[in-house]
Amino acid sequence: MATILLVEDNPANMKLAAFVLAQGGHDVLCATSADEALVLVRERQPALVLMDVQLPGMDGLTATRQLKDDPSTRAIPVIALTAFAMRGDAERIRAAGCDGYIAKPIRYQQLLGEVARALENNNENNPVGRS
Repeated sequence: MATILLVEDNPANMKLAAFVLAQGGHDVLCATSADEALVLVRERQPALVLMDVQLPGMDGLTATRQLKDDPSTRAIPVIALTAFAMRGDAERIRAAGCDGYIAKPIRYQQLLGEVARALENNNENNPVGRS
């Protein structure tokens, strides 16, 4: 289906999300920090990035802003993964450039649904698409 970069510093969350994505037919790249994610996105150009908001060092929203400021990665959709699902968080996440967000704990149906929606929207906006 698609290559997806999963950025998550919690090993249990990483394992669960990577398993669900792989079972959904996706190729999964994994990063445990924003710095590692930025390198992988630029090198591999995944179809989608699932970005944990709270990461050691640079946070996920700062990394997302950098991706959206870079013409070579701007079109790649980013979905935030966050334990913060309070009032105002959705606006803050979208203001950073994220195309959506999934609240933790991750529910597999919601994860696959959001991934499918983001990939479909990206393919509609970029007819050549990404793999």
